[in-house]
Amino acid sequence: MAGLIGAHINSVCSSYNLLRASCLRSNASIRTETLFWNPPSAMIPSKTHLVVAASLQQPSKNISAVHYRKSEPAEDVLKIWRSANAVCFDVDSTVCLDEGIDELADFCGAGKVVAEWTARAMSGSVLFEEALAARLSLFNPSLSQVQDFLEKRPPKISPGIVELIKKLMLRNIDVYLVSGGFRQMINPAALQLGIPLENIFANQLLFGSSGEFIGFDAKEPTSRSGGKATAVQKIRKVY
Repeated sequence: MAGLIGAHINSVCSSYNLLRASCLRSNASIRTETLFWNPPSAMIPSKTHLVVAASLQQPSKNISAVHYRKSEPAEDVLKIWRSANAVCFDVDSTVCLDEGIDELADFCGAGKVVAEWTARAMSGSVLFEEALAARLSLFNPSLSQVQDFLEKRPPKISPGIVELIKKLMLRNIDVYLVSGGFRQMINPAALQLGIPLENIFANQLLFGSSGEFIGFDAKEPTSRSGGKATAVQKIRKVY
């Protein structure tokens, strides 16, 4: 999600649902272990044309859930959420509890080795498109396997996300999903949350006439490094 904030947008990368966030703006890196990142007042735009980008990381092992449950977001952060025209959520380990590709790989019998590649991709030590191709090549999921996976392992929505998205929609705030995951696995979550499928920026698995795996759509912006920033730029043009 770092790329989202590097897209020269007025944005907040918040740790939603009481988890830690890594918040970056421009070329400066800011980390916080609190519920929300409290931006300086200069970052709060005078106009309401605002896109908020939200992502979260895994919770810190040395900070208890009890500590977070007692935390409250800063009022200026809440104002940003309430005045936004649109909110862009990451999906894996944010809207949903799991990393989609790791779960699919585990279902297909290659969970451990693919999870190792996922960790490398998230650390930035390898280009995202290279890591994506490498992970998929380790288990080559067929269309029937993906369909079976979706039937047996439906999306695990993170606690509180349903309520948050309902509140955003009641305020006529548009909600987008921007993910390096796959539409085949994100669409069911979006439908469950009432998010229009056209508001999804994600990758697409490609299959042959017999359902065999043949790759992924490299034309999707999120299929490569920096793609999430590109997606958010496209969303900003709408507003």
